[in-house]
Amino acid sequence: MEAVIIVFTLLFLLFIGLGVYATVKAVGAAKRGVDRTIAQARRTVEDHTLRARSFVQTGPAGEVAQLRLTLRTSMRATQDALHTGVAEDASLKESLGLFERLSAHGHELDAELRRLETEPDQAALTARLPELRRRTERITKSADSLRWAARDRARHFADDDLDALSAEIDVEAGALRHWTRSTAPDPQPRPEAHGSRAEDPTTPAITPPSRRPAYPWEKKARPESTT
Repeated sequence: MEAVIIVFTLLFLLFIGLGVYATVKAVGAAKRGVDRTIAQARRTVEDHTLRARSFVQTGPAGEVAQLRLTLRTSMRATQDALHTGVAEDASLKESLGLFERLSAHGHELDAELRRLETEPDQAALTARLPELRRRTERITKSADSLRWAARDRARHFADDDLDALSAEIDVEAGALRHWTRSTAPDPQPRPEAHGSRAEDPTTPAITPPSRRPAYPWEKKARPESTT
């Protein structure tokens, strides 16, 4: 009896442990989903704000907003392209690793540009702009290079697959046409032009007089005289 109680107790504890684990996993997944949604909404709002500042503000502050917008747009597009491509092409993992290293420089530059958006010393900000432009251009150029290389690779594989498929279809189409010619029924022979009828072993060679058609210009045959 004690052994049975111990077994049931262990099973009960096991079920409780599994329930707690499943609950923790579900809560963690839900929390990660909420965090991703909030982060995406925050990025969207910030991008719209930067776009508005780049159009409304003039001078160094407006240019800083434009640099941030250019940097963020390029990095996000490259990240999406690589994460999408690596699911189908494992060789892009190395490119994704390089992008992660590039992202560290991008985050650093973005944070610096964000601090300079509220810089009151416009003269100092103007002096920093050439260096900020060069850094932004170097990072975005590298990100764009990775993105377009990944897209060119995907298009190359798609073209190769299409070429192979087209070749197979051409071979199959040729085989179908050959089969159609070889199995087509021979045309029926036409009767000869001079009107000869088909040979029939049951048809006599000469039609008896009684079966000949009567024509109006023919005279009736007279009965033979018995005298």
